[in-house]
Formats: sequence, C-alpha cells, structure tokens
Amino acid sequence: MKAQPEMVLDKYGNMILRVAYSYLQNMSDAEDILQDTVIKYIKSAPEFENENHEKAWLITVASNLSKNKIRYNKIREADELDEGLVAKKEEDLSFVWEAVKGLPVTQREVVHLFYQEGYSTRDIANMLERNESTVRSDLLRARKRLKQILKEEYDFE
Repeated sequence: MKAQPEMVLDKYGNMILRVAYSYLQNMSDAEDILQDTVIKYIKSAPEFENENHEKAWLITVASNLSKNKIRYNKIREADELDEGLVAKKEEDLSFVWEAVKGLPVTQREVVHLFYQEGYSTRDIANMLERNESTVRSDLLRARKRLKQILKEEYDFE
C-alpha cells in the first residue's frame, strides 16, 4: 500500500511540518525537514501495511531528521509559533504551545505526539524507540513543568 509523493504531501504535509516545528522551533528549518522527509519517502519507496503504518513511518523519519538538524546545527532559537500550527480549537491555546516550547526536547516531542497528533503512549514509545514507561514519565514531568510555567507566566492554576 504505497501512495504517490504528491498524495503523501497533501495528506501528511501539515502533520510532518508540525512534527518538525515542534523540534526545531523554526519554520524555515521545519519546511526543509518536510522536503527531506518526502525525498526520503521517494528514495526508499517503503511498503506499508496500512495508513497508520505509513503515518508512523513519516513521523519517525521527520523526528529523526529534525534531531539530526538540531545536533549538527545547534539550533536553539525559536520563531513565533505560526497561528496555523496551533491546534484548531474553539479557544485560543497558543499560550500553552508557547509554554511547551520551553520544555526539554524529549518532553516536547511526547507532548506534541500525545496531544497534537493523538498517539497513545505505546505508539509514541514504538516511534521514538523508548520504553512506554519512559514516555509516560516524560509526559508526567512535562505536565508538572507546564503547570509551573503557566502558573508563573500566566497566573494559571
């Protein structure tokens, strides 16, 4: 079950962009990761069991490429979060995603995959090649840290 690259870009492009942005905090670099992910898809021509397998593969590739970019370029500065990338909810939660940017990368990635992409801790553990208990611990630490950040910055309880 293999889709054409254009269909993959149309179907998963925004998701890949959000994953890359969650790591890199820079839209230009996230767009580069999107292109690199599609190129890797074209070159490797993977076969997938189903749509979930394809989505997980693309997220894993985008995550790994983003980590490599951070490692090699030492990117640590953040751009403003584009309104189009904020979760499309009734209320404006951009301040929460701003707080998420202050988390360590390991916590930021599990928060993004859990809350933004809707993956279970088991799926996240498989994608990131970690123990499920580690993913749950990262989520717990991230929630505690976010609560502290939001309380300090926004007087939020």
